[in-house]
Amino acid sequence: MSASKQGVFRRLAVIGAGNMGSGIAQKMATEGFSVVLVDLADSQVQRGLGIIDKTLAEGVERRIFSPDQAAAIRGRVHGTTDWKELGDVDLVVEAVFEDEKVKLDVFRRLDEVCGASTVLATNTSSLYVSRLAAATAKPERVLGLHYFYHPAKNRLVEVVPGERTDPAAVKRAWALNEQLGKTPIHSEDRPGFVVNRFFVPWLNEAVRLLEEGVADIPTIEAACKQTFGVGMGPFELMNVTGVPIALHAATTLGAELGRFYAPARRLADQVRSEDPWPLHGDPDESKFAAVERRMLAVVFYVAAALVDEGVGTLEDADIGARVGLRWPKGPFEMMNRRGVAESAKQVQELTARWELPMPALLAQRAAAGKPFAFRLVRSEIKDGIATLTLNRPDAMNALNEELVGQLAAAFHAAAQDPAVRGIVIAGAGKGFIAGADIRFFVRNMKAKTLDKIVEFTQAGHELLNAIESCPKPVVARMHGLTLGGGLELALACHRIVASDKAVLSFPETGIGIYPGLGGTQRTTRRVGVGLAKWLVFTGQMLGAGEAARIGLVDAAVPPDKLDEAVREAIQAGPVRERRPAEVPESHRALAALFGEHDADALREGKADVGEDAALGKALKKVGFKAPVALRLAGQLIERGADKPLAEGLRMELEHLTEIFSTHDAFEGLSTLGRKRPEFLGR
Repeated sequence: MSASKQGVFRRLAVIGAGNMGSGIAQKMATEGFSVVLVDLADSQVQRGLGIIDKTLAEGVERRIFSPDQAAAIRGRVHGTTDWKELGDVDLVVEAVFEDEKVKLDVFRRLDEVCGASTVLATNTSSLYVSRLAAATAKPERVLGLHYFYHPAKNRLVEVVPGERTDPAAVKRAWALNEQLGKTPIHSEDRPGFVVNRFFVPWLNEAVRLLEEGVADIPTIEAACKQTFGVGMGPFELMNVTGVPIALHAATTLGAELGRFYAPARRLADQVRSEDPWPLHGDPDESKFAAVERRMLAVVFYVAAALVDEGVGTLEDADIGARVGLRWPKGPFEMMNRRGVAESAKQVQELTARWELPMPALLAQRAAAGKPFAFRLVRSEIKDGIATLTLNRPDAMNALNEELVGQLAAAFHAAAQDPAVRGIVIAGAGKGFIAGADIRFFVRNMKAKTLDKIVEFTQAGHELLNAIESCPKPVVARMHGLTLGGGLELALACHRIVASDKAVLSFPETGIGIYPGLGGTQRTTRRVGVGLAKWLVFTGQMLGAGEAARIGLVDAAVPPDKLDEAVREAIQAGPVRERRPAEVPESHRALAALFGEHDADALREGKADVGEDAALGKALKKVGFKAPVALRLAGQLIERGADKPLAEGLRMELEHLTEIFSTHDAFEGLSTLGRKRPEFLGR
């Protein structure tokens, strides 16, 4: 029996060894899965494997992978022309040419050779999933997984159930893609799904502007780069991805949705010429405004229409644009920034020109004079368990004012709901929570409005205290990356259940601050003073298994067992008092070193570690951290250890203005991701 019947994916397959198929296979192998890559001819299989080899070599050259890592990834991909090797795979992704007849033949064949419980997925970007599923005897196991180019690098995937797809198959495929480091969004089985529904008309409108003589190609390119904040304009993008692909996509949308979506005549002419779009020339800035108005109107109209139709949510549309297209802002965020009323006027010009109905969603918001509101926390109640999922996957669910406010509202609603017996806090996308939103801190430090940082942190403390004191069990479901404030939120939950692939860290002292949401207090109550100082002073990145061994998390389980372990943790009930776990033998030297020395002694290398390489490595890490942050963090950990938790938390809040007023805090936060900060100890 295939493991996928129980939700486990171990061996995966990809049909089609072209650019998309080889990229999908590479990503699967990168995340540790065994992958079968299938094509009709050995020459095509070898071409696909060659693409993977080239991409991995580039990764080694850019130091994304070590040579050994690249070799291990490549070793997990097996190329073949023998479809019989698909008999025991758990999931297959079809990634052949976008031709319905070809894809139908693939699914008929997969239905014959695959096990009864194998999940079958199509990477189609324009065909109906339900029609492809109809070629199989079990359409309930078929769904769409639409990856974006380059699939080994681009994090977006649209998860598209067909009319008869089993919800359990959707849930398993969604979880698998989170394991792959993808950011899934949901789409109904409609033409273009979510992202291509507005992206293809964006390309097509650029051609119409050219065709109508509104502006030339260099002008349209420059205006779009400026307006949408992108590195490539529509014509350059078509050259890179293939002008015929743009024509095919627009033709498909036009046939399904009407003449507005149909391809411009000039697009078909360009494909017939077999030439790329000519990009040379100087832009005419006097025509930027006209280009901007038309291009924005198309995106705004289509995005609002697809939400009206229930194809996806406004969050799906914006996440899709930011992650899949790498636009700095999604359509609805752009409408909010420009003003919904003004955006509606631009759309009205378009709908009048094309005799289209005005999207009700946009018309209602404009009439009310209100911006679009984004749902950053999804709440679902099933079998008495409320799961609150933080939904900022493109920002790794980083905590900002709006997210904390929505999480607080959702948490209090669940806590007060008599139908809820337990609460789970989870993160959407590839990780749990990547700390607080650094941009918020930097913005307020520049504006000298540190009171807003204090207010935000106080609100966070109130939420975490409510979580900790909740009479119902609260469990953190941790997967992927968890940093800083995300780890602090998890520590306030009664139990932390982590995927054994999860990693976690307190990076704060490396960016000039200290953990201010209980990290200096609740950590001590789980692992003791020595290991708490080790974690905070070094920013050590822990795997979930090691975190479980020292007592920082309660359980580390395989990804496919995560939800089961979470349910068991809910069943165990709330935890009312935390006592430090016994330090394992493997960590006793670290606990002693950090427990016996203060921050200055450790940072200046005054502690004697003898010839212990692990201790020496830990001290070296401390040497790169901010002196003031280390000193304050150490004092908070030591002084709070013997005090009631409430008093220790109060002390954390008391030093916020002090730490955020330092040179080192601004240096660390403002240079994050750009260069190593230069700390001055003030």
